[in-house]
Amino acid sequence: MTAQLKVFLQSMASYVSGLDFTKAADILLYNPREPLLFSSGAFLFVFLIFVTGYCCLRRKVDARLLFVTLFSYYFFYKSSGFYFLLLLVVTVSDFCLARKIAERKHPRLWLAASLLIDLGLLGYFKYTNFFAGMIAQMVGSNFQPWDIFLPVGISFYTFKTISYVVDVYRKKVEPMESLLDYAFYVSFFPTLLAGPITRATDFGPQIRKPLHVSREMFAQGVFFILIGLFKKAVISDYISQNFVDRIFDNPTLFSGGEVLLGLYGYCIQIYCDFSGYSDMAIGISLLLGFKIPMNFNAPLTADSMTDFWRRWHISLSTWIRDYVYIALGGNRKGTLHMYLNQMVAMTACGLWHGASLNFVVWGVLHGALVCLHKFWSQTVMRHDRHYHPAGIRRFVSVFITFHVLCFTWLFFRCKDFEGVWVMLRQMFTKFNPAVLPDVFVAYRYVFLLMAFALLTHWIPASWQNRCVRLLEKGGVVLSAVAVTVVIFIIMQVKSSDIQPFIYFQF
Repeated sequence: MTAQLKVFLQSMASYVSGLDFTKAADILLYNPREPLLFSSGAFLFVFLIFVTGYCCLRRKVDARLLFVTLFSYYFFYKSSGFYFLLLLVVTVSDFCLARKIAERKHPRLWLAASLLIDLGLLGYFKYTNFFAGMIAQMVGSNFQPWDIFLPVGISFYTFKTISYVVDVYRKKVEPMESLLDYAFYVSFFPTLLAGPITRATDFGPQIRKPLHVSREMFAQGVFFILIGLFKKAVISDYISQNFVDRIFDNPTLFSGGEVLLGLYGYCIQIYCDFSGYSDMAIGISLLLGFKIPMNFNAPLTADSMTDFWRRWHISLSTWIRDYVYIALGGNRKGTLHMYLNQMVAMTACGLWHGASLNFVVWGVLHGALVCLHKFWSQTVMRHDRHYHPAGIRRFVSVFITFHVLCFTWLFFRCKDFEGVWVMLRQMFTKFNPAVLPDVFVAYRYVFLLMAFALLTHWIPASWQNRCVRLLEKGGVVLSAVAVTVVIFIIMQVKSSDIQPFIYFQF
């Protein structure tokens, strides 16, 4: 065991040695090109310092909450500079307005004020240029986009604060008594920049519980961090840099078959990138003593677009359902209104992802596909809403859903509609299957990682539980060995530049 620990420490030292500690100030201060990413050596260095302080304050609740909150604001500062003050404004305003709502004197007025502040800030920083450009185009004016900085994570923490205020209004949760507790909840750094979007009903009761990280929680935390790191730094980054980006940057240089493979690659890339971040966020939270709901559940095994949204970005899809779809009336006013509400909700989901007509079309497509599936399954076939096909029907359903999903990702990845058209034209008019054997040989490692990512979707949940139990039995030593192996693999495949998470742009 001593030898294993020595190997682990040597590996960790090698991993961190890439950092130039003579430039510590550059590491610690805001740099727009170097945010504090979970997959970076800088984060490992800073996180080790943070954990030391966190453990020292484990018995002092208020001091520990303040310490984590300040670190969370620093974490936000590293990605967005002094725009972390926006987070402070939203936190203080929603804390005060939620308490006014709870007094039940003009609650709708206070709710409207909260939504105006939250959505107003989000709208200004994210959508001003989008809507101004559309208006300018309609009136025939030449519009030059204004230089408006988009703070990382603004869409995520805005939805988090809105859910809290609306839940207080709906009497689903009592307003928090302490501003410190609420600031801790809103700014909790593992989920701050790219989710999962936690709810106060789930997270609030954990805030002041005595700090206790069981052996099982520690093992689960290490497992999720390792899985997330592997997804992001090995699979997603590798296939992106070595294949997918080349295809999307110059699709006319490749055959239609290569373009289709690139589209498959992007589908896997964005899954591994985003679910990898969510896994790491969940794992870090577990190491700190907090349980965060799962955000992905093997989405590429979905047998319909409805099923896909039950498995993909679960915290967002349930948020859209609870605060947009149900708020519009859900299915309470008949089938036609249900479909209309579904379309509005999914269009809002698309617009949430980005200020571009591409994202609006992406949301509309997903809304239409969900409505089409519901109509076919529940109205035509008379199936229960929880129905799932089995056997060969399930295989066909998953195959069709995967390819429909890949088609919709074109609008997500391409910069404009012209790019979508070029990709489709290449696939349908210049497929050229004769070159595919050479492509598979030339990019064999890319396709092996893609196949591995797809196959792991079908691994039974019991296997994951066995891995966690193995880490639990092995204790710190086995966890150290596992971390060493993953870090070694990352060092072999990583590029010189740390790749940002895709969802940071939303």
